[in-house]
Amino acid sequence: MNSITPAQLPEWLQQAADPAAPQALPVVLDVREPWELQTASVKPEGFELRAMPMRTVPARLLELDRHQAIAVLCHHGGRSAQVVQFLEGNGFTRVVNIDGGIHAWSQQRDPGVPTY
Repeated sequence: MNSITPAQLPEWLQQAADPAAPQALPVVLDVREPWELQTASVKPEGFELRAMPMRTVPARLLELDRHQAIAVLCHHGGRSAQVVQFLEGNGFTRVVNIDGGIHAWSQQRDPGVPTY
């Protein structure tokens, strides 16, 4: 499984961009629960932000493009790592885990994002 830190996300976004489809932004898939999103969220910068609680991913799998670059985010990185493994097992080849989750995001990218 591939992992990146929140600090590495801008470089990953540049590498993940599809020159054949520049309008198709990479996705940051936030798999936290709705109450967590209300507590702390990230601002989309060069990516599309999609919220899909972890428990709903199997039922909503067809909403995701197997060929699109997807970085998965949760609170600390555990749930997102499981989702990455699930996606890889279902034919997704361009997925990474955001190691440390939104907690690390607050520390490395945007201190305005609350920790909880």
